Amino acid sequence: MAHENDAHQAVPNAPGMRADADGITRRRPLRERHVEETVEVAVPVRTAYNQWTQFKTFPRFSTVVRGVEQIRPTVTAWTIGYGPLRHRFAVEIVEQDPDAYLAWRGLEQNPSHRGEVEFRPTESGGTAITVRMLLQPRGAAGILTRSPRAARLTARLVRGELMHFKQFIEGLGQEGGAWRGTIRNGRVQHDHPEPPRSRVAQWPVG
Repeated sequence: MAHENDAHQAVPNAPGMRADADGITRRRPLRERHVEETVEVAVPVRTAYNQWTQFKTFPRFSTVVRGVEQIRPTVTAWTIGYGPLRHRFAVEIVEQDPDAYLAWRGLEQNPSHRGEVEFRPTESGGTAITVRMLLQPRGAAGILTRSPRAARLTARLVRGELMHFKQFIEGLGQEGGAWRGTIRNGRVQHDHPEPPRSRVAQWPVG
C-alpha cells in the first residue's frame, strides 16, 4: 500500500498551478480526463465542503464505498466493492484548499488514478460540485479503461455517487464535522509550528 515517504515526494504528472484573483495558488483542472461530472446541492459551499472532508461517512451514502481508514494525515485507505467482492487501495490528498478544491492520487502501482473535486457557489446560494477523474491502469486494463464504453460506465458511477452525496447532505441540512486545513504537494500546511512533542498532524475524518 502506501510507503512512508510518499507524502514527501513530488506528485508525478500532476496538474499545473494557477494563482486565482484572491491570491490563492491552486492546481489547474486535469487537462486529460476520462470523467467529469457536476451536481448542484442545496447547501452552502462551506457545508458541502466540510461534509465532503469527513471521508469516514462515505459508506453512509455510497453504494460502492464500504470503509475508509485513516493511515496518515494525508493518506486514507478505501475499501470498495459490490456484494462479496472487495478492493482496498490507498489514496493521498496532494492539494486541498478549504471551500474550493481537493486533489488526490491513488498510491497503487497498478491500476492507478488521479482525481479532483471543486466546490463553487451558485446564484441560488447552493454549491456546484465537480468531480474529474483520470484512470491510468497499465496493460490490458489500460486499453479497456480508455474505451468509450468504460468511460461512460465510470461517468455513470461517479454521477450516481454525487447524487447520493446530494441527497445525504441535503437531508442532514448541516455538516457532521469538518477538516479546514490546507495541503500543498502532499503536505499539511501549518499556520504555527507544531509543539516538539507532536510530529503527526491529526485529521478528524468523522
